[in-house]
Amino acid sequence: MAINQNRSARPAGHRPLWDGERKARLVREPVGVVAAIIPWNGPVGTACLKLGPALAAGCTVVLKPVPEGLTSMMLFVEAVEAAGFPEGVISIVPSGREIGEYVVTHPGVDKIAFTGSTAAGRRIMTLCGERIRPVTLELGGKSAAIIADDIPLGDVLPSLVPAALATAARCAPPHADPGAPRASGRAHRGPPSGHERVEGRGPNDPETVLGPLVAERQRDRVEGYIKRGQEEGARLVIGGGRPEGVDHGWFVEPTVFADVTNDMRIAQEEIFGPVVVVIPYDDIDEAVDIANDSQYGLSGAVYARDPKVG
Repeated sequence: MAINQNRSARPAGHRPLWDGERKARLVREPVGVVAAIIPWNGPVGTACLKLGPALAAGCTVVLKPVPEGLTSMMLFVEAVEAAGFPEGVISIVPSGREIGEYVVTHPGVDKIAFTGSTAAGRRIMTLCGERIRPVTLELGGKSAAIIADDIPLGDVLPSLVPAALATAARCAPPHADPGAPRASGRAHRGPPSGHERVEGRGPNDPETVLGPLVAERQRDRVEGYIKRGQEEGARLVIGGGRPEGVDHGWFVEPTVFADVTNDMRIAQEEIFGPVVVVIPYDDIDEAVDIANDSQYGLSGAVYARDPKVG
């Protein structure tokens, strides 16, 4: 905005935005009490991502983990105590949804930081909107991995498949069929570190790479998606059941689907289990269209030798 410095040209009573005499000061202050609500997957890492910025800004934090992630959070509590934080700077309240809603609506809370499901995020945003309370949401995702045709699958699958099985990503290799059998082979063998199978032999076995799901209800959810994928016409290449010889823990076999179209629920919805879907494409533009045809936008990956493709 241009300011007319010709005083004689100003209307009577006009006060300029700045005339060299008055000053403005921008003051940055802590927002106050931050309520950080974290999910059961990666609770320690997610807690640190929220605590770091809040503490650096001078805020105190009420951290609410879910009951399913308490073992690792017990170790986290010990680390917080060992770090010597003053009492009350970090308060950890393990609880379910009822207490979570109480924390979100508490008049002493000034800011909400939430990571979790889209449905819960909508509810939290509604509650914060009613109170005009700042909120940051990190919600669900369906992250696609595009494999370009200039990179050998053997260079990609050893790192992509174990990560995808752990995060339920979509996988879109070029021209389809070569990718599905090789992905299934990698899913069966596991990472190139000598482990016999990705899921190992039990949750406490040191050779277990892919552990059990967090609860029986989550295994039921994943198995429901596997059944739905078969009903929609996707081809089950490997897995789809429960591993043999493991009678404890909520395990699901590493599962790979081929002949998947992007309108199928297993391609569009967040499964949150060890299920990879393989979708073919003819050129890189189509691959990008497939990856973008999603209600989610959390993250993605491109495997290519040519940096222009990425």
